[in-house]
Amino acid sequence: MNEPVVVLENVSKHYNELNALSAINLTLAQGEVLGLFGHNGAGKTTMMKLILGVIAPNVGDVTVMGVKPKDKSAWHMRAKMGYLPENVMFYEQLSGLEVLTYFARLKGQSKKHAQALLEQVGIAHAMARPVKTYSKGMRQRLGLAQAFIGQPKLLLLDEPTVGLDPSATAEFYQTVDQLKTQGTSVVLCSHVLPGVEQHIDRAMIISGGKTLALGTIAELRAQANLPIKIRPQGLNGAVVNDLALKNYLDEHGALHVPAQEKLSVLRHLLAAQSLSDIHLESANLEQVYQYYLSQAAVQDNNHKAGV
Repeated sequence: MNEPVVVLENVSKHYNELNALSAINLTLAQGEVLGLFGHNGAGKTTMMKLILGVIAPNVGDVTVMGVKPKDKSAWHMRAKMGYLPENVMFYEQLSGLEVLTYFARLKGQSKKHAQALLEQVGIAHAMARPVKTYSKGMRQRLGLAQAFIGQPKLLLLDEPTVGLDPSATAEFYQTVDQLKTQGTSVVLCSHVLPGVEQHIDRAMIISGGKTLALGTIAELRAQANLPIKIRPQGLNGAVVNDLALKNYLDEHGALHVPAQEKLSVLRHLLAAQSLSDIHLESANLEQVYQYYLSQAAVQDNNHKAGV
């Protein structure tokens, strides 16, 4: 069994009166992609800074690749990490190649490696131009290239698709998938939830520094007991008059069925002679995310009201 790449045990971090993180537990396996989701100020960036060793927890333990990030012996571990901050900033007067070569050499990599990465992220045509002439999307691509230096064992990506067009976003996720197959572990923060779901192994949803949910999308969907949307075709309005289905029906002709009742409803529909097609749609990542946030808001309001 491979040693976990990241372990957070009962980790808390506070700044004076602000509890940035409270009692966080997480184990990230080799080759695992974790989606870290939460509103602004939820504690996502604080968690990344703890893993990077930029800050230390007030309570609990952080271990990355078998060592504590703040230890003096952690320098070799940092060389195997890639990090893309939310707001990418580079030396404006240097060219893209000069910037990336500088970062590559800090990690013991060559100028040739930097050139290959610029080609990989699609800005090789602008490698000789000063960064100050780059668009936001190009700067983001340069930031991704910097994070990918040296085929890192751990990637921390904070809003990596901001400023990328749909084509570049698709290429980015292809790269993440490729790195995963090579054993790279990834922590991915994003506010743009559509398109993320198929590229992550687990989701962690946090709010107010606390974990609301952690698991695969299927596990979180099951825990939330969110209904499955079923769209039958060819029944020509018969569903409206069907007493067995009427209570599940919405105004658009779709059925919202609890997961445990899915099979009985499907059998009922399949028995209809006029059924021509059927489409099933489970709750997506965005719906799962909104569910857990709304549950947290209800609990918070009840707590404030003394319920």
